[in-house]
Amino acid sequence: MSDSERLHTVTADSDPLIGSWAAVPHPLSVEMAADAGYDFVALDAEHTPMSYETMEHMLRGVDGETETLVRVPDGDPTTLKRTLDLDPDGVLVPMVETAAEAERIVDASRYPPEGTRGIGPWRATGYTTTLAEHLAAGDDSFVTHVQLESRQAVENAADIAAVDGIDGVFVGPLDLSLSMDCFGEWESDEFLAAVEAVFSAARAEGVTTGTLATSAAEREQRLEWDVDYVATGVDLMHLARGLSETLEHSRDVVDSG
Repeated sequence: MSDSERLHTVTADSDPLIGSWAAVPHPLSVEMAADAGYDFVALDAEHTPMSYETMEHMLRGVDGETETLVRVPDGDPTTLKRTLDLDPDGVLVPMVETAAEAERIVDASRYPPEGTRGIGPWRATGYTTTLAEHLAAGDDSFVTHVQLESRQAVENAADIAAVDGIDGVFVGPLDLSLSMDCFGEWESDEFLAAVEAVFSAARAEGVTTGTLATSAAEREQRLEWDVDYVATGVDLMHLARGLSETLEHSRDVVDSG
């Protein structure tokens, strides 16, 4: 875990955290982001073939260098406990639409008596050697963020943000715009009103706010949204664009030679 632990706090009085989104399921992706100086890395286990074993190696690859947020594939209790056993700084649960869903996520993430999470002998407990310290730290050892990305989620944003144990809300721009029938229309009045409604609800509850950007134009827009953290690019897209740009440039040189 990084020294700042800023994913654990609301950073309204600070500059937003700048993160990198890891879709490439390999430790080198997050290691390179940490070496580059990103404040955090977000590991995407929802839309990638990332296994728990790979996730563990990725977390180990940046341990102590930068903070880690894992987007899990769902809010299933087994998914959450297996992920938290690997000791990320936080989990991000996608497609949360109601306060009841948020409450179930919190319940599955906390040990009794506050929740129903079971104890596993893995990284989070120092392979049982630091179990007592781990249990004493409790909820302070990680953060629970939820992703709001539908009309229903926007309507329920205030209730979701008010759930005890929800530390952050994250707007998923692509799916939110798709659900609102304005896909990719980032300047749509309806889309921007929905984004502001979510973040206003979160701020009212003292909850951390975050989002994703995948281009220069999106970064310029979303870093102006007064959020606490932004994943400002996706490693897979960096690689694809770099390959295409290099090939195009090389062919231009050949053609002009």
